[in-house]
Amino acid sequence: MVGMKSVHLSVFAVALVISGCKASAPGSLETSVATELKQNVTIGGKDAKNPTLDTPDIAHEGQEHFMHHCQICHGYDGQNTGVPFAEKMSPPVADLKSKDVQGYTDGQMKWIIENGIGPSGMPGWKGILEEDEMWKIVRYMRHLPPKGSLGMPDIFKEEAEEHQQLKSGKTDESKPHSHTHLHQH
Repeated sequence: MVGMKSVHLSVFAVALVISGCKASAPGSLETSVATELKQNVTIGGKDAKNPTLDTPDIAHEGQEHFMHHCQICHGYDGQNTGVPFAEKMSPPVADLKSKDVQGYTDGQMKWIIENGIGPSGMPGWKGILEEDEMWKIVRYMRHLPPKGSLGMPDIFKEEAEEHQQLKSGKTDESKPHSHTHLHQH
């Protein structure tokens, strides 16, 4: 009987401890340690040098590749402008103009583009983008425009306008309805 009482007491104690646990945002020390580890240990390519010239033409070519491959998650400006899911992801989609991202070397940025980042949702583009294209995207990332200056990606703008029209009950009858995704009810 004493053994059963101990088991019940142990289960109760564990349940009590678990119920008191809460997840909280990391503190500044945790954040700085994680950033330091990520930038100096986890992400490869630290010493790789960008072979492309740092010119407006090269950055513009990088922007063209960025617009084709990256803007769907990072927005036109690389700062998630108009991307409705950017903050809802876990972890959130990186703001490419942030101090943390800009703290990476060019080689690390290229390594991230090439290999992706595990569970973050950032895919690797190896085999899809050429080396030269990845390096040019890095050049664009070093010269990102001001936040919001390029607007939101068209795909999200069209969807936002369409939802606003449906919400307000106003539709433009001259345009065919192109609502292509389904909502679960």
